[in-house]
Amino acid sequence: MADNMVEVRNLNKVYESAGRRVEAIGDISFTVGRGEFACIVGPSGAGKTTLLKCLAGLLTPTAGEVVLDGAPVTAPPPGMAVVFQEYGRSLFPWKTVRQNIDLPLRQKGLPRAERDRLVDHALTAVGLADSGSSYPWQLSGGMQQRVAIARAVAYEPQVLLMDEPFAAVDAQTRAELEDLVRSLWRTLGITTLFVTHDIDEAVYLGERVLVLSTSPTCVLDDVPIRLPAERDQVTSRSTHEFAELRTRVHRGIQDAKAGLRKPGAAA
Repeated sequence: MADNMVEVRNLNKVYESAGRRVEAIGDISFTVGRGEFACIVGPSGAGKTTLLKCLAGLLTPTAGEVVLDGAPVTAPPPGMAVVFQEYGRSLFPWKTVRQNIDLPLRQKGLPRAERDRLVDHALTAVGLADSGSSYPWQLSGGMQQRVAIARAVAYEPQVLLMDEPFAAVDAQTRAELEDLVRSLWRTLGITTLFVTHDIDEAVYLGERVLVLSTSPTCVLDDVPIRLPAERDQVTSRSTHEFAELRTRVHRGIQDAKAGLRKPGAAA
C-alpha cells in the first residue's frame, strides 16, 4: 500500500437528471504505483473522461473513493496537475507563455524567484526556452500543447493526469509530443495516468495499459508493458513484442465493444 500513489476503490458514477439515470462507471478498482506511467484505453463512451474527472476531484463519485498518496480525494488535490486535449482553451491568450506557466505557481503562493526558476526549468524541459515572451496564439498547436505540459511540470505535481492530450495535433507533432512526455516522465518520475483512444500510443508510452469496458465501465484487462525503457518511434513499434502487446490491447477493445463484462486476466 505504501508504494501506491493512486488507489481507486470500487468507484461508481451515476448521472441523474430530469428522471433520467445513466450509470457511467459501474465498479472500478485499481492502483497506480508511485512513479508509474499507466495508460487508460477503451471504446468511445467507455467513461474514460468521467473516470479522469473523478480522479482529479472534479466530479464526486456516487460510490467508492479515490485515494491520493493515502488521502481521500474530495476536491482537486494540490499535488495533482491535469493536461487536457483542448490546449487552446486551457491557455489565456492575453497572457504570455511565461505568464501562463506562472499563474498556478502564483496561486500556490511561491516567491517570485522560485517561480522564475520553475518556469525557466519547465520551458527548457519542453524545448521552449526562447518562447517565454510569445503569446499562445503566436504558436503552433504542438507548441501550445508544450506550454500546457510545461505549466503542469512547473507545478511539480505528485500525479499528472493527461486526457487525450495529443488528439488534436498532426501525426508528426504527436510523435514528438509522445517522446517529450515519456522523456519528462523518465527524468522527473511523476506518477502519470494518460487517457487515450490510440492503442499504439498507449503501448508505446505506458508501463501498463488499463482496458475499460463500455458503460457502465469496469476494467476488462490490465496489461503490463514489458518493453525496454529506452523507446523510439521506429524501432520500438516494429518489434514482435510491441505487436503482441498491441494485439492484446486491441482484442480487449473489441471485447469491450462486444459488451464483454468479465475482466481479462493480466499477464
